Amino acid sequence: MLRLLLSLSLLMAAPSALCAPHRVFIAGDSTAAAYGPERAPQAGWGQALQSYLDPAVWEVRNHAKGGRSTRSFIDEKRLDAIAAELQRGDVLLIQFGHNDAKVEDPTRYTDPATAYPQFLMRYVQVARDKGATPVLITPVARLLYDFGSLLDTHGVYTQAVKQLAAREQVALIDLNGSSTRWIRALGEQGAKPYFLFVPEQNKADGTHFSVAGANAVACLVMRDWVAFQPTMTPALKRDIDCDVRQPAGQGADPAKPSRVVHERDIAITQPGPHGGPGPTTAYPFFADDTDLPFVLRKRVLHKGAGIGLHPQHKDEIYYIVSGQGSYVLDGRQYDVAAGDALLTRVGSLHALQQVGEQDLVVLLAYPR
Repeated sequence: MLRLLLSLSLLMAAPSALCAPHRVFIAGDSTAAAYGPERAPQAGWGQALQSYLDPAVWEVRNHAKGGRSTRSFIDEKRLDAIAAELQRGDVLLIQFGHNDAKVEDPTRYTDPATAYPQFLMRYVQVARDKGATPVLITPVARLLYDFGSLLDTHGVYTQAVKQLAAREQVALIDLNGSSTRWIRALGEQGAKPYFLFVPEQNKADGTHFSVAGANAVACLVMRDWVAFQPTMTPALKRDIDCDVRQPAGQGADPAKPSRVVHERDIAITQPGPHGGPGPTTAYPFFADDTDLPFVLRKRVLHKGAGIGLHPQHKDEIYYIVSGQGSYVLDGRQYDVAAGDALLTRVGSLHALQQVGEQDLVVLLAYPR
């Protein structure tokens, strides 16, 4: 425990604006590696990590390479390359396991009970010898379902990482655990856009990530990193509220269900309100949820339609989704179009008239 506390104390000494940034090095496989535009949409979580960190404070150096295991990464001198650059105050993130399990390939395979933790320990020792902080990361989960259940393809390797981290007092990011919860919360179909399921490229790959998946997994890495090093928070450039600590919907009130509503099921044809001319179509979203503190409606003003001049008895926002209109607010006229937002306060007078050939589509929100 003392060794871990000493390592974390080095991390907590964030550099000042006048100092060179600390570096975070990544040793890993294809799930963390960087890919060029010719491989789009494939991306690794390591190449997304910098987008979460202020480069003036933390600089990411991603040495992860596709197809490598703890063994082959070392045999190819890739760990030596990292060691040549590591300095005191740097961090080494270590994530392997996908290729260590390839028992058919002796150049990559490592036994999870012996060789795998022994090789991992070499990465840890290299970091410590350089005054850097090692962080062990369990292998990220695959999107692989069988009869409706997500399979754990890294079980013994995940346990080996956890046991080594506990025995040697090394900081641990349980990415296997967090990514498993993340996939289960999305569901098999919902998770596919985050992996390389690309029909136009004939790809159905549940191991590697799309750009969206790389960003999501990088968020999981950052969330656990910040959890054991809260002083990282000022260096964050993006929100990291991304982990899932409970099954989907477990915290929801069954009397107040979350759900999706289709416009086609709630459309109501009406004349223009408040004396406005022409036909309109109204969409009262979640009108039956009387406990909501707000009302959300959409109204389509068809050609010639309008909302007649009327006094305002509540604060109300109109957002113009598409089309053009003429808006009068307290005696002043405004030409409005898609992207304009109109706030009307209690006591004002206003009116809205559709203009041109295109329907004027308005989203309305106001307190209940």
